[in-house]
Order: sequence, then structure tokens, then C-alpha cells
Amino acid sequence: MDFTAFLPYLATMAAVTYLIRAIPLVLIKKKIENKYILSFLYYMPYAVLTVMTVPAVFFATGNIITATAGVAVALVLAFFKQGLLTVALGASAGVFIAQMVITYIV
Repeated sequence: MDFTAFLPYLATMAAVTYLIRAIPLVLIKKKIENKYILSFLYYMPYAVLTVMTVPAVFFATGNIITATAGVAVALVLAFFKQGLLTVALGASAGVFIAQMVITYIV
């Protein structure tokens, strides 16, 4: 892409990103006390992270069956309160084992 064609895109992105952060600071002067809004603001980052991560997880392996096996292993390990490294390694092992099983069956 030509740099002169890229500049309007960059400027638009910068302006939108800045406005999203600046408008609440300018418009809201007092402390937010509404429990609903506070709850919404508390859970929003988790919801956005989930929405961005889950689709990528299911398409990362190129096979929905192996991806589902990895997610299942990760959910079981997370349910039993294992650490992040254990969950990640377990999910990877689950995907690897599922891929081996599919390879030998087919």
C-alpha cells in the first residue's frame, strides 16, 4: 500500500481511538455510583477478551474436532483450578493426542 494512501487510514484510526478514550473523561465529571453501570464496566474487558479469543481458538488448529478436544481439556483443567501454564500445556497435549487419534483412525 502506498504511504500517501495509508495516511488517511492512520489518521482516522488515531482519531477514533483517541475519541473513544477522551469523550468519557470529558463528559463524566463525577464518580459513577450506579451499580449496574459499575458492573457493566467491570465485566466488559472479560467479555471483549472472550469474544476475541474463543473464535480464534476453534480455528487455530485447522480442525474443529481437535480444537474442541483442546478446549475441553483446558476447561476441565481450569475447573480444577490448575495454573495457566498447566492449562495451556494440557490443551496443547489434548490437541496433539486428538490429532494423532484422528490420523491413525483415518
